Formats: sequence, C-alpha cells, structure tokens
Amino acid sequence: MADPTPALSLSLLVTARQTVAEGIVLFKFQARDGGALPLVSAGAHLLLRTPSGLLRRYSLCNDPAERHRYQVAIKREPHGGGGSISMIDALQVGGHVTAAAPENYFALAPGATRHLLIAGGIGITPVLAMARQCLAAGTPFTVIYCARGPEQAAFLDVLGETAMAPHICTHFDGGDPARAFDFAADLKDVPAGTHIACCGPRPLMQAVRDATRHWPKDSVHFEDFGTSAPPAGGEGAFTVHLARSGGSVVVPHDLSILEALRRAGVSAPCSCEAGTCGECRVGLLGGQADHRDFVLNDDEHDTAIMICVSRAHSLELTLDV
Repeated sequence: MADPTPALSLSLLVTARQTVAEGIVLFKFQARDGGALPLVSAGAHLLLRTPSGLLRRYSLCNDPAERHRYQVAIKREPHGGGGSISMIDALQVGGHVTAAAPENYFALAPGATRHLLIAGGIGITPVLAMARQCLAAGTPFTVIYCARGPEQAAFLDVLGETAMAPHICTHFDGGDPARAFDFAADLKDVPAGTHIACCGPRPLMQAVRDATRHWPKDSVHFEDFGTSAPPAGGEGAFTVHLARSGGSVVVPHDLSILEALRRAGVSAPCSCEAGTCGECRVGLLGGQADHRDFVLNDDEHDTAIMICVSRAHSLELTLDV
C-alpha cells in the first residue's frame, strides 16, 4: 500500500528545445553518457525533477521505437504548481535533468483492432506517440484533435505529413463552447473492436465520457496526468471509516480523501491524483460516494471509489483500507 517515489536513475541532457505552439515547448533529451535509453511503448511518461526541484510527469511524444532520444512537449501553466514554468523558463540546451525510468499507465489496448485517439490541447503528446506506433504497426486508427485554434495546437506539421494526415481530424472551437466537437453524434455507434484513448482537459474528457456510456466496459481509457484535476475539496466535511486498519479519518472540505489519509499516517496507493489512472482505487463498503473520476463504470459505483478525487454525498464512508 506504500507509494514510494521511483528512483531517478536516468540522467538526461537537453539537446534541443523548440516552441511548437503558443506556450508549448518541445524538449529533446538524450542520455548524458550517450547510451541507449530504456525502451518504451506509446502512452509512456517520464517522472522527472524540474529545475525548481518539483517532480512532474510528462508524456513522451517521440516514436516509441527510438532508443537514442526522448521528447516531451510542455505547456507553460502560469497558474499551475510551478513545474512547467521551471522547465520552460530555466531549462536550456546543454542543461540536464534526472528522471525515473519511463512508466506507462496509458498504453494502447492490446486487443483492439482499431484505435480512436482523442486529444485536447497539450493532450496531443501521448496521442502523437500512439499514432506513430499505430502507423508503424499498420493498425487502423483515427485521431480527433481539439484545440482553441491552430496557434494553440502543437505538432500540426507532424500530423499533416503524408502518411499521417489521412488519419487526422482537427477541430478548432475558438474557445466557444457552442462550437465544441459533437462527441455525442460522433461516438453514437460502437464499431466492434474499437478502443478509445482520450487525453485532454477535464471538460473534453467529460464530454467523451458522457458520449460513451453505452460503449462496452474497458473500451474507453482516459488520462491527464493531473493537468486538469478538479479541486480536491468539496461542499463539506465527512468521515471515512477504515475497515481493515481500524479507526476513522475526518476529510475536511479542502482536502481529498487521499490527502486526509496521508496526513493521518495511512498509506494508500496513488499515481496521477486526477482520477484517471485507477491506481488509488479502493473498495467502498458503506456510504454514498460522490464519484468524480474517469475510471469506474456506473456498475462499479456501489463497490469502489477513487480516493484522489471522489468525495461523499453521505456524512460517512466505509473503505476497505
């Protein structure tokens, strides 16, 4: 049940940086010793220490078959936690960072015969790697890429390349919700063997989730690595009873269940802390949960909860912790 930080065993040299869209910078890394980097699959990410000392996860967007370099694209978030600002403002060519070996919580579904890849904004980073892997393998795929406008959309040049372009659908809404992509209409049918991978801001993921409630279980996968997590708090405090370890923990209005457990010295699994990876799933034994995640299906709501984002409608919850 512990949540150890992976060892930052990779030392990476910045070999290039390039602005690829408004506020988005592409960093290219190679191993400082010049050796081969660990092999990855599409959807993998790096946990790295930013120049400010913060640990942040960034999706790899390069061809997964490459061993000589990694690439990540980072959007500068002025009102974020400071990691992206540190990377973009302080990390230059010739600089270096330490990182953990890549992990993948957002891999392409191995049994799918067709992939529908949906990205919003900076969510194109893992989706680009997925598209590259599908293209190389000859697996049918389509990318739906939504952004405010072309200026905010990264990698349009790559997506427009001859081999890639027939698989790409871009949609620009100008920031007007009335012009948002109509996922309800587009995802009405469920082609056999199709799997959806969706990465982007929370409103886009919610729209996709709403449009795919009739899709088969496990055919839709979401990820945002914490970039659009909802507020940790809620409308009021409630109490969590711990069935296995004993005792109770009060969850105040401004903390998540996960954070309240941490402060009480109770270990619990976690990763993205945005309700998308499923790592913090625990059994729900009593009470009525306020589910705010993108993992559980409706038929699981009575028996499980994602403690990083979900809260309670009732005054008490009993968890299998």
